[in-house]
Amino acid sequence: MSDNKDLRPQFTRGAVDVVERKSAYNGFFKLDKLRLRHRLFRGGWGSEMERELFVRGDAVGVLLYDPEHQLVALTEQFRVGALEREAGPWCLEVVAGMVEEGESLEDVARRELQEEAGVTAQELHFIRSYLPSPGGTCERMHLFCACVDLRDREGLFGLADEHEDIRLRVFPLETVMAAVDSGDSAIDNAASIISLQWLQLNRERLR
Repeated sequence: MSDNKDLRPQFTRGAVDVVERKSAYNGFFKLDKLRLRHRLFRGGWGSEMERELFVRGDAVGVLLYDPEHQLVALTEQFRVGALEREAGPWCLEVVAGMVEEGESLEDVARRELQEEAGVTAQELHFIRSYLPSPGGTCERMHLFCACVDLRDREGLFGLADEHEDIRLRVFPLETVMAAVDSGDSAIDNAASIISLQWLQLNRERLR
């Protein structure tokens, strides 16, 4: 049995030998092709393998919550990755955006809140950071919660020059929580589910 007090993996970055790394595509997204090998649990090194890596930097997601009126706001927008989704490719999500060079995580959170929701948050509560899909991308998502007055905040937002067509929707907290608890496909992306589950655990201290 593993020692439950020590969750660290056996190996670190030094146990990977990147033989070659080259760009396979550089457009709206980036794709690198790697030839590498790594150490094995049974000892020694494995043989060389090829892997494609979807290259994305850090991203920030912000859950909008109104503790006084028990409201939650989510963005609704078209997502090409959800094209074949049974419920359709318009997804309910937390406000989100990519970190640009020189920006702090908090800078990104406040910029995206303005662009996608038209709100200014005085305080950001850090939720957690995580890797959305480490089997194929290097992206890391950083989640926050912003407490704001959400009354009469619904509207249309986004930057036209970035092809953003965003609808901000405001829901009663209990409606959103019931959807997450039931596994409703209306909210089926990791950032939103993680943020809402965190809110379920921490809502009392945000009052």
